[in-house]
Amino acid sequence: MAPNPAIMQAVEKLNYRVTVGDVAQKAGLNIEITNQGLLALATDAGGHLQVADTGDIVYLFPRNFRDVLRNKYFKLQLQEWWNKVWKVLFYLIRISFGIVLILSIALIVISITLILTSLSGDDDDRGGGFGGGIGFFYFPDLFWFFSPNYNTGYRSHGRRREKSDLNFLEAVFSFLFGDGNPNVNLEERRWQEIATVIRNNDGAVVAEQITPYLDNIGETYQQQYEDYMLPVLTKFNGKPEVSPEGEIVYYFPELQVSAKNNHRQSIPNFLREFSWRFSKATSSQVMLSTGLGVVNFVGALMLGGLLRDGTIAGGLVGFVQGIYGLLLVYAIGFLAIPLIRYFWVQWRNEKISDRNRQRQSRANLISSADEKLQKKIDYAHQFATSTVISEENLTYSTETDLIEQEAQRSEQIDAEWRKRLEEGNG
Repeated sequence: MAPNPAIMQAVEKLNYRVTVGDVAQKAGLNIEITNQGLLALATDAGGHLQVADTGDIVYLFPRNFRDVLRNKYFKLQLQEWWNKVWKVLFYLIRISFGIVLILSIALIVISITLILTSLSGDDDDRGGGFGGGIGFFYFPDLFWFFSPNYNTGYRSHGRRREKSDLNFLEAVFSFLFGDGNPNVNLEERRWQEIATVIRNNDGAVVAEQITPYLDNIGETYQQQYEDYMLPVLTKFNGKPEVSPEGEIVYYFPELQVSAKNNHRQSIPNFLREFSWRFSKATSSQVMLSTGLGVVNFVGALMLGGLLRDGTIAGGLVGFVQGIYGLLLVYAIGFLAIPLIRYFWVQWRNEKISDRNRQRQSRANLISSADEKLQKKIDYAHQFATSTVISEENLTYSTETDLIEQEAQRSEQIDAEWRKRLEEGNG
């Protein structure tokens, strides 16, 4: 069984001594998956089990367990190598769109210039107005975008100076496709925050304390059955209890045991989804990308009109005519994709705002709990407990050398025999 990366990261963040509950909370993982993953990791990485007098288990891992696993698993080595290679490849992909934009504009402008020059012949008067051979299509020094002074980190914007983390080529990709899903780890955050709420309440909660972190909890008439708590109970091995008033509370034994003192952790009072951003590029970078996109599109249309006349001047123009379809598709897509994405982002953010408002409204029920809800919370407190397994209350540890354990056992047996012999002689 290959090591679970989420469990490995959680073990490192928790300082290499953990319980199942510690890792399940930190990684937001299912209790059963966490238990199996920790056993597998301890087996492969030379970890140790520490058993407390309560029967609870702590996993102790060497700080170099990644090195141990790396030497043992070729797949892990390959994955780390691929992660490094992919970072380089993805960066090259990101900047390629800006490079293609510059090349596209260059090819279009040069081709138009060559066609117009060929049409004008050697008559300078007829070529007048093309300003240095290019005229309306004067091609600026686009390579200043690559200058070390281009991305100084700031752009002037009115009286403000905008800070930019992107160079021009990165900004073009961001303008086209955005910067990824801001909620890509939403489910991981959801379960981490739910587990933290449970731990902050010493492992015993009511459903109203969990609902601000859930979605799709059903209609109002369905919520009284609290079916939405079933995934939480399954994930963290929870147990329901019914109060004398018929109210249900939940406690989670595995999340009540920890390898160290856990102070109450501060978390948001509801699961907050982050809004999508159109682009991390500054407004000036967006304007520049848009302007170049318009230049590219208009140039492509004008080039198409000239090519339809059937006049071809030189090999370069013939080459451009062969790829003109690609140039036109790129020019259209460069403007269409951001436009479509802009409206999609607005629609998506409205949905996110609605879900955030719903979760926040459920969180307000806890902050202003009525008498009935407060009694329910008080009943849950009866099942609240917190156990910290320290070195002092261990009864057994696989960290102890097996030979030493056998020697101790032999000494105990010899002592018992000597005692029996003395009693017999007496």
